[in-house]
Amino acid sequence: MGRAHLVLAVPLAPGHPPPAGQGRLGPSARRSGVRGGRGGAVPRGRGGQLLRGRASGAPNRPAARGAPRLPGGRGRASGRAGPSRRAERRARRRRPPLAHLSADVAVAVVIPNWNGRDWLPECLDSIAAQTLAPADVVVVDNGSTDGSLDVLAAREPPVRTLALGRNTGFAHAANRGLEASDAELVAMVNTDVVLEPDWLERMVAALHAHPEAASVASKMVDLKDPGVLYDAGDFLRRDGACEQRGRFERDYPELDEPGEAFSACAGAALYRRDAVLAAGGFPERYFAYLEDVDLGLRLQLRGWTCRYEPAVARHAGGGTSERLERPLLAWVERNTLLLVARWFPLRWAPYVMYRQAGWAWHALRGRRLRSHLEGAAAAFRELPAVLRERRADPPDRARLAQVIPPRSISRWRRRPSAPRRAAATSR
Repeated sequence: MGRAHLVLAVPLAPGHPPPAGQGRLGPSARRSGVRGGRGGAVPRGRGGQLLRGRASGAPNRPAARGAPRLPGGRGRASGRAGPSRRAERRARRRRPPLAHLSADVAVAVVIPNWNGRDWLPECLDSIAAQTLAPADVVVVDNGSTDGSLDVLAAREPPVRTLALGRNTGFAHAANRGLEASDAELVAMVNTDVVLEPDWLERMVAALHAHPEAASVASKMVDLKDPGVLYDAGDFLRRDGACEQRGRFERDYPELDEPGEAFSACAGAALYRRDAVLAAGGFPERYFAYLEDVDLGLRLQLRGWTCRYEPAVARHAGGGTSERLERPLLAWVERNTLLLVARWFPLRWAPYVMYRQAGWAWHALRGRRLRSHLEGAAAAFRELPAVLRERRADPPDRARLAQVIPPRSISRWRRRPSAPRRAAATSR
């Protein structure tokens, strides 16, 4: 979620706002058609031997008549369609035809980096060891001052690098990486993530099998203790809570099976490039944190779905921003309120207010009230711009009721009867 791009040098005070954008990409972003990369993806077997045939183990298959219906509002048993059916039809019209991947599908990997010199070598080595070799690897550097560019310059073979010169945030760096690539599929990988050798091949196979999906979430575990989960798909509640499934719990068998997710953590996820660009890309107003949840919501509103594939990515659990706890909490609070103001209907306000009251009490007990207030104040300063954007493009309330149903937790989150919480020392 862009943890490695949160920096103390980017204050939340008035007069020094973080780099903000509307989440829109430049004219170079092609919003239709599919183009392959240079040479496509090259599947490899064990020992690095090249494999013949398709880029993944799952073949193309004809598109279904429509994406699986999401649970939500009630329609009528007969006669005129109810609001939920009308919302579903509108979403189908907005969504482009179901995308099929060609046998020589091109896959690119984009790595947003900020002061990740110590993590880059292992991350890049894990990408080079993939059984499905990416056609392109792009590192987007956010003005690192720790010698990251020197590490990249010394890599053999060379790694394509985009140096932005300053810390513009995870969302901006991710969008620049999307624009720089022309691959059909783009994997977003954090600097402090190490991929298992079959990670990319399994993620591509998941999109092969589900043409209605625009993204795939992976199984992220702790780098030092792989038995501790970090993320297995994100989910969003009507009170505005954006949570990660399985976070800091002991791994359990249910998460070894593919399934649905609401959105994917961009620390290790695969996206259909054209679908992301058509939805406006990662919202740059957020700078870091929750930009992937906002993108996932916009994709859902356009009729796309998100899949969960238990391909393992080992995550360092904070990497270059683990020392920035207070600013981290302020950014999360700010971005949560901005997401709610932009998308949620007014009738959900009681849920949001109840959660905010509980969060304020929790922050007061934990002596984190200052972070809570800083985030709320920063969101209030951004509120006029967000409301103007909302009036120009109002959210589809009927569709929102479908993609975020009242029991959204039980829909996306599958846990065993007795969840096993990881020890605090595992963090």
